[in-house]
Amino acid sequence: MFFGVLAAASLLVSVNAFAQEDNNRDENGKVVRGAYETNKVFDNTWIGIGAGVNAQVATPFKAENLGNIGLSTGINFGKWWTPAVGMRLGWHGLWNNSKLDFDVQDVDSGIPYGFNYFHADLLWNISNSIAGYKESRFWNFVPYVTMGALDISKSRNIFAKDAGNNWEYSAGLGLLNVLNVTSRVNLTLDLQALVGKSAAYTTHGGRFIFFPSATIGLAFNLGKTNFDRHSTITPPMPLPVPFTVDQYNALADKVAALEKENAALKDKAAALENQLAPYRNLVNGQTYLYENGTFTAVDVKPGAPISVYFDCGSAKLSAREKAHLEYFVQNVVNGDTKLAVNGYADKQTGSAKRNQALSEQRAKAVVDLLTKAGANEANIECAAHGATVQPFDSAAKNRVVTIEVK
Repeated sequence: MFFGVLAAASLLVSVNAFAQEDNNRDENGKVVRGAYETNKVFDNTWIGIGAGVNAQVATPFKAENLGNIGLSTGINFGKWWTPAVGMRLGWHGLWNNSKLDFDVQDVDSGIPYGFNYFHADLLWNISNSIAGYKESRFWNFVPYVTMGALDISKSRNIFAKDAGNNWEYSAGLGLLNVLNVTSRVNLTLDLQALVGKSAAYTTHGGRFIFFPSATIGLAFNLGKTNFDRHSTITPPMPLPVPFTVDQYNALADKVAALEKENAALKDKAAALENQLAPYRNLVNGQTYLYENGTFTAVDVKPGAPISVYFDCGSAKLSAREKAHLEYFVQNVVNGDTKLAVNGYADKQTGSAKRNQALSEQRAKAVVDLLTKAGANEANIECAAHGATVQPFDSAAKNRVVTIEVK
């Protein structure tokens, strides 16, 4: 009855604690859970100690098979791998009382006997599993399964030399209640029931023998005491907002206008292609005659020599005559054009020797300017006649250099 009342009370308080969990939820009221970062070896570990009472119950469940209460102590070391799953290693025992004869160890009825249980426990924090992990939760409800080796000794002092040895495998279930006092210290209430093979200890019981216990203790947390959630959890993708009818119609109108504009540009490009078609095969630099939509290449040559005039007694070209020569080269002369350059002087002034030199200087000045403007010097024939030849009927006209395309 005592153990049943403790279990029922812890369960009731834990359920009430779940119902009051209202600060571990998101804005939609849903419980916030992991994922959580992996903890290090000594993070979320603890050492626990406790003391309480042991009892013994043999089957069948009759009054003479119920033992008296004995002293229970325990020490253990545990670790939480996740907020919901942990493991514990420890020792539980000290001594117990019985109304049965424990034949194997010659324990008489009503005589206290030693009790030794070395165990490993798998823990499940149902509070964190159901209500979500919260470091500051006051009450955590932790059921567990336990397995280990159980020894009953004749002497109450289980470490005495004549205590004997009767090790048997044992297993059971437990309920660990953890009350959060500080981040480093917890108060614990541990309810446990072991089951063993009755024939290993007494011939007065049935098939099984049970060893219930209840201990109150302290747990001291070591290392890091909390769990951190992963910071790289991908946030939920926002759902796209659907278009309204007006937005859809506006976009459809815009698409139709762009398609119409694109068609007009294609027509314009085709018209330009038609306009450019007659010009595609024209050669740069060639002169053409355009008539009735057709280009015909023609060879253009000047009809007569051109003349460049000088001042009396001078071989220097004026700016006007330089422009005249440059225009001639740009519009008539190419790389293959052959030219004949002839220099003259008037016979009205100067000696024959002076006039010959002056005609040579004038011819050279013209050749230099032609070459500079782009003519090929190798295609230029140059001659100076002095005053021996007079191509014109006046002295002013005979101060000249003529250029003829051959």
